[in-house]
Amino acid sequence: MPQNDGVRFTSSSLKMPLNPPKPSPFNFPFGSQIAKTRNSLAQLVDSVRTRSEFKQFDFSRFWNRLAESTHSAFPSRDRRSSLLCSASLSLTRSAESAQSEDKQYERLLFVPKSALLCSASLALTRAADESASSSSSQKGLNPGRSDEERVLISEVLVRNKDGEELERKDLEMEALQALKASRDNSALTVREVQEDVHRIIYSGYFQSCIPVAMDTRDGIRLVFQVEPNQEFQGLVCDGANVLPAKFLEDAFRDGYGKVINLRRLDEAITSINKWYAERGFFALVSDVEILSGGILRLQVSEAEVNNISIRFLDRKTGEPTTGKTKPETILRQLTTKKGQVYSILQAKRDVDTVLTMGIMEDVSIIPQPAGDTGKVDMVMNVVERPNGGFSAGGGISSGITSGPLSGLIGSFAYSHRNVLGRSQKLNISLERGQIDSIFRINYTDPWIEGDDKRTSRTIMVQNSRTPGTLVHGDQPAGSSLTIGRVTAGIEFSQPIRPKWSGTSGLFFQHAGVYDEKGDPVIKDHFSSPLTASGKIHDNMLLAKFESVYTGSGDHGSSMFAVSMEQGLPVLSEWLSFNRVNARARKGVEIGPARLLLSLSGGHVVGNFPPHEAFAIGGTNSVRGYEEGDVGSGRSYAVGCGEISFPMLGPVEGVCFADYGTDLGSGPTVLGDPAGARLKPGSGYGYGFGIRVDSPLGPLRLEYAFNDKHAKRFHFGVGHRN
Repeated sequence: MPQNDGVRFTSSSLKMPLNPPKPSPFNFPFGSQIAKTRNSLAQLVDSVRTRSEFKQFDFSRFWNRLAESTHSAFPSRDRRSSLLCSASLSLTRSAESAQSEDKQYERLLFVPKSALLCSASLALTRAADESASSSSSQKGLNPGRSDEERVLISEVLVRNKDGEELERKDLEMEALQALKASRDNSALTVREVQEDVHRIIYSGYFQSCIPVAMDTRDGIRLVFQVEPNQEFQGLVCDGANVLPAKFLEDAFRDGYGKVINLRRLDEAITSINKWYAERGFFALVSDVEILSGGILRLQVSEAEVNNISIRFLDRKTGEPTTGKTKPETILRQLTTKKGQVYSILQAKRDVDTVLTMGIMEDVSIIPQPAGDTGKVDMVMNVVERPNGGFSAGGGISSGITSGPLSGLIGSFAYSHRNVLGRSQKLNISLERGQIDSIFRINYTDPWIEGDDKRTSRTIMVQNSRTPGTLVHGDQPAGSSLTIGRVTAGIEFSQPIRPKWSGTSGLFFQHAGVYDEKGDPVIKDHFSSPLTASGKIHDNMLLAKFESVYTGSGDHGSSMFAVSMEQGLPVLSEWLSFNRVNARARKGVEIGPARLLLSLSGGHVVGNFPPHEAFAIGGTNSVRGYEEGDVGSGRSYAVGCGEISFPMLGPVEGVCFADYGTDLGSGPTVLGDPAGARLKPGSGYGYGFGIRVDSPLGPLRLEYAFNDKHAKRFHFGVGHRN
């Protein structure tokens, strides 16, 4: 193929030996030497069009001579006539493709096509001893005759280039089957013979075809002298660094030991280019050569990444500017590295990864030619978001079910999402409701410097007051209990494998129960203990481990999470217990509707405060019941099935059914708070509702019935836990 001396590719080689071991005829050991080839980088993004170009020749004079000879007496019936035409095959690249390479590269479009082009040419040659007689015989011919005049052919044969029978009859049959017009006892024109030559070449088994007319006793015999291709004995593939050896072996396996068919070769090359295209690689087969001994040599051109740079753009003007984020903070997020073969799909994943950092407003990647090196420079354009500021909002608390402002909470927060230009995040927030109160400070480093596992670190301090109605409800009129917790700890998280993440942490918690006046209490109205230690406060050091699987990330996709908390009794008065919790979710599309199934369960072993028991019932548990009214226990299981369907714009309808149980573990909780309040321990609910997409998340309004024939509205913000 035409080459550009200004472009170089450097790659290792894959070779198939001439004498491959059995049973598999292929072996692709990686060579240690470096093969350097010179090809145009534009070929990496150019779609090479497969075409067959055949030159037209004027055979009118010669065919007129043949036509005239059918009406005259021949001195010898064994005398051979002159050569009609010849055809040859070559592997080339179209000129049009070469001229458009630069324009194609500028668009950086990669359309997988085969790089193999077949062209055949026909040429008229005549034997030297017949030149004179040909000239004299043509003097008497009608000048008005053309190549459309027909000549009677008595016999059509296929022979080798020396005029002898082919050793392989299957190849002779392939050539005969390719003929369309040329048949015994047929009248042919020059054009028809020319087209049959093309058909033999196009069959792919022959590298040349020469039609020869012979005068015989029975008439004119038309012989197609063909030269078959070599038998395929091995493959040498240079430059294929990312292409699997097994894929190459499978692509050429069927042709081993058989005559090379250029059409099948073209299909194999197309499959290789398709493999690259499906994975977004800037690569294709740029050259094909048939060597002596039946060895095929493929040259693959793969565009490696030469350099990766970050360019910050102004949010308003779009012009280059100075960014606040350190470039290395962005670069370490990329899976594309220098020296790798550039992949469009991998670049797209890198764009998504940078966007998930939360500090960029827009991200794009532009690959550019790296001078004349045959490589690609990757430029990432980024537009930074404002670093942070103050915000205010509101929400719903599930722990308060009565009162004129039941469950309403307000929030005020300050956040900085790019501390020190390293994408580290600081959040200080305060949430305040009718009873709820949470003050929280979080400092997160999404990727610890120097760590190659993408480990993140979060340091957290929190002081919270939450209603105790989930477990300790039904207090006398005018009285209520509040759970107070002061928590501090550190947590580490990292991706384990695709779609799986793992989290571990260590937390200290100081917890107690307070009445409506804010005074600490150790027993409720039913004389049930409120702390596990019997003191005003319980202290515990918790080691936490969690693993989460997420499908596509959409709420309707598959999800599985399992967590474990272990209380470490470093001091004798600190609590020791083990708590395991698991959640699973599966979504199934049923036409325009979606079926969502979810299941959760857990168990606690050891000494733990009653307010840490699993509470069952409510908006995010069993609908149709108030919060925690089904039961509270050491163990629990809750299942839910719901079908959602679109209604109008952002509004969708939903039908649901829930079931929950404490698995008979309610009495094992310290003080049996569920039994004292006559909670059933199990129950189900069902109903219908609507959901509306909003900036705060889905707004849920649901109407449910339970197995006690009670009816209840539920309102929530966000998806169910």
